[in-house]
Amino acid sequence: MVPPGLNESDDERFAEAFREAFGPGPSSFAQFMDLALYHPQFGYYRQARPRVGFAPQADFYTASSTGTVFGELVAAAAARLLGPGQPQEHAFVEIGAEPGGGVLAGVGHPFRECRTLRLGDELHIAGDSVVFSNELFDAQPFHRLLRRAGAWRELGVALAGEGGPQELHGCGGQLERARRPGALVEVELASLSPPVEAIRGRLPAEAEDGYRLDVPLAAEALCARLAQPGWNGLFVAFDYGKTWSALAGDTPGGTARAYRRHRQERDLLAAPGRQDLTCHICWDWLSGALTAAGWSQVRLESQESFLLRHAGPAAERIARSAPPGPDPRRSRLQELLHPGLLGQRFQVLHARRCG
Repeated sequence: MVPPGLNESDDERFAEAFREAFGPGPSSFAQFMDLALYHPQFGYYRQARPRVGFAPQADFYTASSTGTVFGELVAAAAARLLGPGQPQEHAFVEIGAEPGGGVLAGVGHPFRECRTLRLGDELHIAGDSVVFSNELFDAQPFHRLLRRAGAWRELGVALAGEGGPQELHGCGGQLERARRPGALVEVELASLSPPVEAIRGRLPAEAEDGYRLDVPLAAEALCARLAQPGWNGLFVAFDYGKTWSALAGDTPGGTARAYRRHRQERDLLAAPGRQDLTCHICWDWLSGALTAAGWSQVRLESQESFLLRHAGPAAERIARSAPPGPDPRRSRLQELLHPGLLGQRFQVLHARRCG
């Protein structure tokens, strides 16, 4: 790859990385997304800058942005789900925390130890453990499908003006880019990529033309990998998603979106490496992966329900310990629990496996 030069724009540098990986293309959208999020030099999650939080220069906020309040509730809920005398026998392992962060940072907890596995770390889990993640699965690459002429077609990404004739799809922003040679554009692939071909039987047989389906296969694969035998204890994943029936029948525009500077962006290709890309995960698929690996008590709850049901006393202590009037900790607690804020926007999948 040509090293970034002083006169090269970010888009030009990413286009060169795309050429190195795929030639002129096309790639599947999942392949493009993997490059845009995880490329060692240009990937969004490889950038040394704030991504999560309430600050204007961040791109989005989540439960982890509420500081130690979230960690206190997570620790209390995990301890209750494990049962009396069990937490001290378990390691707490967080998967995918932001650099320098961690849900239990600065939080007293009852677990045997606390470990954080970040991007690039080996996903090795052993013994009795609590495996926790917050918005890990929605950050995995996904495939994009379009219903046309009674069949499912896969959408991919190519460089405008390169690689032969291209059938363009997407928003007006990309039609403008298509007039600039070398710009990223969304195209229709000649056939389904192997990962999508492998799940052809799962795709809805009846869907109206124009229906877009964002398929989170990498999230399912990651869950299956984490769920494999070799460790026992508690699995807890905070994220946002839908059932397969909702994804396949109730979201005709798909669920893919981009976030930058606290704004939801419609154009997924506009700023590769500089905006977050995400879609709703499929809770049915993750639940199925856990069940297939021998997990029981697999349950999905809203974030509000999970925290109040399993960490109610801790939430009450936080509320009661706050002084009268405006208080940051009480405000963070409300942010996590209120159904109009994060309480219903996020869900929690949890399961048990005993040795």
